[in-house]
Amino acid sequence: MLLVEDDDNLRFGVAAALRAAGLAVDETVDLPQADEALFVTAYDCAVFDRMLPSGDAAAYVEELRRTGRTVPVLFLTARDTVADRVDGFASGGDDYLVKPFAVPELVARVRSLCRRAGVVRPPVHRVADVEIDTARRLVRRGGLLLTLTSREFAVLEVLAARADQAVSRAELIESCWDEMTEPQSNVLEVLVSQLRRKLGDPPLIRTVRGVGYRLAPQGA
Repeated sequence: MLLVEDDDNLRFGVAAALRAAGLAVDETVDLPQADEALFVTAYDCAVFDRMLPSGDAAAYVEELRRTGRTVPVLFLTARDTVADRVDGFASGGDDYLVKPFAVPELVARVRSLCRRAGVVRPPVHRVADVEIDTARRLVRRGGLLLTLTSREFAVLEVLAARADQAVSRAELIESCWDEMTEPQSNVLEVLVSQLRRKLGDPPLIRTVRGVGYRLAPQGA
């Protein structure tokens, strides 16, 4: 997702909370940076501070809609009148959250918008005896609840959505990390190793040489 906020402290806090929830967050501070980011990356959701030094984000989003771009947008703003909210929705915003706000509510709203962006996925994925509940963010194997980090869950969810298919390393990093991650680092390999250990035997995550990883039952 993309976060556009010029207040450094607020942006840092919001980005940290969203990353802790397992979301990959790119950060920008103004509308020109946001425009460049949206041009090169297909985001599942964008969160805009309404009033930025470079202009009113509502006017920018209205122009986005005119050009056919449909990325779901949440306005995060101190402007809290009914007229402000109506204006935000009329400009093409999908959601509107007034400052100060509760972080869990922001995370829930962002997740909801991200779900709108992609193909509707089943609430529960099942691969062999593993059950991945995407709504409640729970994973069980053989009926036993597993304790995964938010990032481990994110990687497993992507693999489960493409079960039996090879998912490239680049796609996993793009989906589960943000632009601050160095593509050549071994963060994915370390995480997959931890995930394999937590999932136990028989192993389900298979390495596809030269490509990435595949989630499939033994022998498949």
